[in-house]
Amino acid sequence: MQQVSVHRIPVSDPADVSGLMALLDTGELRAEDIRAVLGKTEGNGCVNDFTRGYATFAYSAALAARLGITAQEVRERVAFVMSGGTEGVMSPHVTVFAMREVDATPAGQDKRLAIGVAFTRDFQPEELGRTAMVTETAAAVRRAMEQAGIDDPHDVHFVQVKTPLLTAERVADAHRRGHTVATEDTYKSMGYARGASALGVAVGLGELAADKITDAAILHDWSLYSSVASTSAGIELLNNEVIVMGNSASSASELVIGHAVMRDAIDAGAVRDALRQVGVELHDGEVPEQARERIVNVLSKAEADPTGQVRGRRHIMLDDSDINSTRHARAVVNGVIASVVGDPMVYVSGGAEHQGPAGGGPVAVIARIATGTDR
Repeated sequence: MQQVSVHRIPVSDPADVSGLMALLDTGELRAEDIRAVLGKTEGNGCVNDFTRGYATFAYSAALAARLGITAQEVRERVAFVMSGGTEGVMSPHVTVFAMREVDATPAGQDKRLAIGVAFTRDFQPEELGRTAMVTETAAAVRRAMEQAGIDDPHDVHFVQVKTPLLTAERVADAHRRGHTVATEDTYKSMGYARGASALGVAVGLGELAADKITDAAILHDWSLYSSVASTSAGIELLNNEVIVMGNSASSASELVIGHAVMRDAIDAGAVRDALRQVGVELHDGEVPEQARERIVNVLSKAEADPTGQVRGRRHIMLDDSDINSTRHARAVVNGVIASVVGDPMVYVSGGAEHQGPAGGGPVAVIARIATGTDR
């Protein structure tokens, strides 16, 4: 059976690996068991956010030294998903997922946290934001589910994908070879890549039929979405890296994951629903201090509602020429979640195209199994 451990580590800068090294030094974590590193870095979260690549370089180099292999070999076995942007009170951190095989007896009907990691092939620039990306991502999701030992898609509660984006150089390369691209706006390409990847998650989990997805539907038909997809785009890679998180009867972990779907950026009720799914009790709508230690991390998506309104009130996030709308949205959703769980160090990724209903997005909670009175 697989036993998954999850470690949330605060960082002082994008290249700060000291927290990870401390866990390795004490033996609490083994380098060979690490399967994924999910980070929030303090860049702008846009095309030119190099804190993502900087953090990936730092962590892959640190693990390479411990494992006795090259940094490139580390990146081929560990998914590094670095999401830029820690606006508002969001505290920069990384979440490290480790897995080892153990001899254990299945815990009856209880299903515990399991993870699977898969990688797509590299994409050509003309494939970004189009159905080729949907198809490849769907296949990777299925491979990751199999690795996690999850048979029922309903047991999948969060699928994190890191996806590439278009740069001026990549657009020019496509044109030289006689191809068009989904968009020539490099910032908009982030949304296209996120959206296509999210629809790939939906197809992979059976939330949507593959024949429902066309190039024309991507970033246009908002009725199409996944309720568990979280996708993040970056300049630092050419393929998709997929992390499937769910519960499995073949897991011996002391952790469990649950999720809900925020209908908009201020839907604190969905956050509470996700907490209740993993057995975290609330007091006056908030997590009491004695229960906070059970929460390993909260993972969510955020976006500015494309209608320009939230619950009938006008918002200006899409009209601000100084601060991109994804930066506004991350700050808002992080503040909502932090107000419920009592901790601003949670993972909120901006840009939720086809990730939950328009203007909303999935929110998942990873928590330790309750024992005694620590609910």
